Amino acid sequence: MTDLSDFAITKKWPAAHPDRLQLYSLPTPNGVKVSIALEETGLAYEPHLVRFDANDQMSPEFLSLNPNNKIPAIIDPNGPGGRPLALFESGAILVYIAGKTGQLMPADDAARYETLQWVMFQMGGIGPMFGQLGFFHKFAGKDYEDKRPRDRYVAESRRLLAVLDKHLEGRRWIMGDEYTIADIASFPWIRNLVGFYEAGGLVGFDDFANVKRVLAAFLERPAVVRGLDVPKRPA
Repeated sequence: MTDLSDFAITKKWPAAHPDRLQLYSLPTPNGVKVSIALEETGLAYEPHLVRFDANDQMSPEFLSLNPNNKIPAIIDPNGPGGRPLALFESGAILVYIAGKTGQLMPADDAARYETLQWVMFQMGGIGPMFGQLGFFHKFAGKDYEDKRPRDRYVAESRRLLAVLDKHLEGRRWIMGDEYTIADIASFPWIRNLVGFYEAGGLVGFDDFANVKRVLAAFLERPAVVRGLDVPKRPA
């Protein structure tokens, strides 16, 4: 049996199946990127819920795996060279899963780099800007009398949606007919923007017909449906 005892995080979240990839996460837009990718590829994994309401992400055990105190993070007991690999940052984990399984990434080098381009577009643009909009529209920032910060993120979110909408014209997925980690990176955040953040009207989401079309197709995928609920939140 694989021994993961050298990883301090397993003291707080013991591995019932140490031979499987260990996922430490929460079903947020960044968290479900990884659970969706794992469901899509069929890679065996064991999920562990990191509860923000209990400050799990600030525990010494979690920080031993991700010093940046963010989810998701993984330990793959069967990493490169057969050695365990600990990894954090959702984009890096998506690239790793694609490489390990030979799925969700084009085989052609040029298309592979273009896929990575759109993953970086999500990591550097869609995620941070949508997250700030959520803060100023739904959370503590909504009480600020000065609406200029909110409006700045509304405008930037609309700009990013317009970039993606134009790219998706005549395309089934971000990379054309091939479903990739670029889609898995982007559409959980778009779902969150119009769903949990309740900002669809604010950004004029109906203006982006191609984004709406591909989001709907994304949400119909069985692996996406499963991955959006991993790890399960407490009842």
